[in-house]
Amino acid sequence: MSVAGRTSLSRLTQALRESPALWWSFLYFFCLLSGYYVLRPVREAMAASADLQTIFPASLIAWFDAHGMPLKDFTLQFLFTCVFLIMLVMQPLYGWVVSRFPRRVFLPAVYGFFIATLLGFYVMFNSGVPGRGMAFFFWITVFNLFAVAVFWSFMADVFSNVQARAYYGYIGAAGTVGAFLGPIITSSLVQRVGIANLMLVSAGFLLVCVLCIWQLRPWAVQREREQRLVDGEKPMGGSVLDGLKLIAREPLLRWLALMVVFGVGVGTMLYNEQASIARRAITDPAASTAFYSRIDLAVNALTLIVQLGLTRWLLSRFGIAPALLIPGFAIIIGFSVLAASPLPLMVAVVQVMTRASEFSLGKPARETIYTRVDRQWRYKAGAAIDTVVYRGADLTFAWVHKGLSLFGSHLVFAGGTLVAVLMTLSALGVLREEKKLPRDR
Repeated sequence: MSVAGRTSLSRLTQALRESPALWWSFLYFFCLLSGYYVLRPVREAMAASADLQTIFPASLIAWFDAHGMPLKDFTLQFLFTCVFLIMLVMQPLYGWVVSRFPRRVFLPAVYGFFIATLLGFYVMFNSGVPGRGMAFFFWITVFNLFAVAVFWSFMADVFSNVQARAYYGYIGAAGTVGAFLGPIITSSLVQRVGIANLMLVSAGFLLVCVLCIWQLRPWAVQREREQRLVDGEKPMGGSVLDGLKLIAREPLLRWLALMVVFGVGVGTMLYNEQASIARRAITDPAASTAFYSRIDLAVNALTLIVQLGLTRWLLSRFGIAPALLIPGFAIIIGFSVLAASPLPLMVAVVQVMTRASEFSLGKPARETIYTRVDRQWRYKAGAAIDTVVYRGADLTFAWVHKGLSLFGSHLVFAGGTLVAVLMTLSALGVLREEKKLPRDR
């Protein structure tokens, strides 16, 4: 092991000794992303299935046929549009739960709901219910956004700003290891036990998450008492739409929302154009699968390296500015190169750089901000940004890409460069407003 690797490992070991809560946070995020990545390949297989009866109910297929629109030509557009509409319904429901119930109730309740629905999907996949693919696609997309948003909101209850800057990179690394493990479990088990039993595997990981929540609660209560913060063991109150109202009212939240919008825009345009380029350049399905798997492996490897070796140092020594700005500048350079030469290998390199920088730098930096604000911002506004705003941006830029792609890859990446510039300008807006917050809470 290199000197840098030994140094990173020794710092991690020291941090674990200093904070028992970090152990439970590690286990929590590891199990959360393991449970998600066990099921992610199922979602991809459902969305790509040529058997429409597996994905959609027969009545929906018949309705599209009756109106002269083959559903197979609009599968992803239809699914993503419905996901956004579902988010519009789920966000007020989530706001009602966090407003009316204390943390000790609504946190386990959120994960309890996902566990219960996984048991329902176990029955659906075992019995081959038509339309199970669509229902599962909707469910896992909602699960991914809400479960992760709740996790980071809770971490902001447990850790102070100083601790967050020191620990969030390590916590993210635990999630990255879970992202490695999930697909390994799926590839090892799915042909032996079937898709239905993967639902039970994922439910087991989520049960461990509930255990971690109960173990971490005392640290959240202790921090609130020490710093005289609002007691998280009491209901927050307020309106079910407080999250969206806060985003509209508070400049910092508006800049955070804009940064997420343009960040999602960059990722969506790159992902969709990469699929188009790879489809033309790599015609063999096995080779295409290997191409995507190598990208995922490279993203996770680079993310883990940065999380263990760089994220803590940057956040602790320089604050969030470098972690927010480095991804933007890197993406601007990458998209500029692609606008001139959109080769599959270069697209893959930029894809790895874009996703890894978001997971290892951008996300931890944004989440540290929530340790210095009111709980309403964390649980309501933060969740709204990570769900409704995120999916709205995803849907919008999917159609933006569809329009630009009519004129070729060069224009797509030129447009993507502009979006990356807007993302970086939004990061500067976040930094300007962030300086007005108390230094630590």
